Amino acid sequence: MRRIGLIGGMSFESTAVYYRLINEMVRDRLGGLASADILLHSVNFAEIVEMQKAGRWDLAAAHLAASAENLKKAGAECVLICTNTMHLIAREVQAAVDVPLVHIIDETAGALKAQGLKRPLLLATRYTMEHGFYAEHMKALGIDVVVPEADDRTDIHNIIFNELCAGTVLDASRRRAIAMIEKAKAAGADSIILGCTEICLLLDPANLPLPGVDSTAVHAEAAVDFALAGHVAVQAA
Repeated sequence: MRRIGLIGGMSFESTAVYYRLINEMVRDRLGGLASADILLHSVNFAEIVEMQKAGRWDLAAAHLAASAENLKKAGAECVLICTNTMHLIAREVQAAVDVPLVHIIDETAGALKAQGLKRPLLLATRYTMEHGFYAEHMKALGIDVVVPEADDRTDIHNIIFNELCAGTVLDASRRRAIAMIEKAKAAGADSIILGCTEICLLLDPANLPLPGVDSTAVHAEAAVDFALAGHVAVQAA
């Protein structure tokens, strides 16, 4: 089994989901009491948020690159940035290490393509929805991402930072998000990207008005695929 390196803490609520999902997937594939070989560096999210607000992506890149380097030195054989937004500086993080960075946008695009989906609504932080890096990366992979209207973008951004990152999940916010999805469906969207790693705490991709892809689960599964490459899954009795 190869060792997975996680850059987490952005927020720790979703990082906990990564840890659980990766270990559950390894146990399901290998059976018995198997669990994943994981190294986790959990950063102080408050510091990262201040860099985001200030537009200091250069500082954020240096911070996460140093995290990746430390994980590599400790024996990580791949690295995951456990957040969509910080893939804005994924190139800089990958450049800092000579092990693969498992890219959340690539994996999410692959999951959409596997279902024949081409025009997803992206629900995410304002940075992810508005900066351009996410939509441009997806477009290069053949996916035409759409985003909510301005007021809806503000609402979902606030739900993420003020509620989900603080461990608060509200039914009213779930209804608000589903209303955004209904609006996008009427406008021609064919699917939904849960494009913030906390949104899986609010929405179940299997119970939405459109087919949903949970970027957290897809990213975790890609990490497990990497870790278990060459392993033979336990056959059911």
